Amino acid sequence: MKWMQIPLGPLQTNCYLLVNERKECIIFDPGSQGEEFNQYVADQQLQPLVILLTHAHFDHIGAVDQVKKQWKIPVYLHELEGEWLTNPSLNGSGRFGDDITAQPAEYLITGEGELKIGPFSFEMFHTPGHSPGSLSYYIKEVQAVVAGDTLFAGSIGRTDLPGGSHSQLLLSIQTKLLTMPGETEVLPGHGPTTTILDEKRGNPFL
Repeated sequence: MKWMQIPLGPLQTNCYLLVNERKECIIFDPGSQGEEFNQYVADQQLQPLVILLTHAHFDHIGAVDQVKKQWKIPVYLHELEGEWLTNPSLNGSGRFGDDITAQPAEYLITGEGELKIGPFSFEMFHTPGHSPGSLSYYIKEVQAVVAGDTLFAGSIGRTDLPGGSHSQLLLSIQTKLLTMPGETEVLPGHGPTTTILDEKRGNPFL
């Protein structure tokens, strides 16, 4: 099993693909450039099973409908952001004069724990602070966590958007992410990857 990082759109939002040996894959946060992304998936002869969203800010959801339609797959999202996909005021796109929306998610996540999709297995953590329904997906098999906009290399997620909380974000990072093994790779929503150990040692915000 392996993962791929694909930056998409003007904000270079990281979309991730988790791919197994049969070329089945999980798609995380298809934020933009749906046509180009779908072509890449087709060129790689991948078989998408589902879209998992770390959260529903506009730069993470812009290509959701195109990808969902192309591959006929469902979307998973935390219930606290269930209305965000259809509401530009909630997902933040309205602030920039570009109303970005998507169809409602097929599955709304209500808690934490194990999530199994086909042959894939994840440990889900609710990591609010950047947004109320932020989720992090720990993939033990590849020792990586898809962290969305919670934790970055040398930084943390912004908390000045609606529903954001600096204290809640720090609590999420300290109690959920930093308790993972130090070698765990952090796959953030923007920028380069890092590790839990590197952020413990050098992140000035923690």
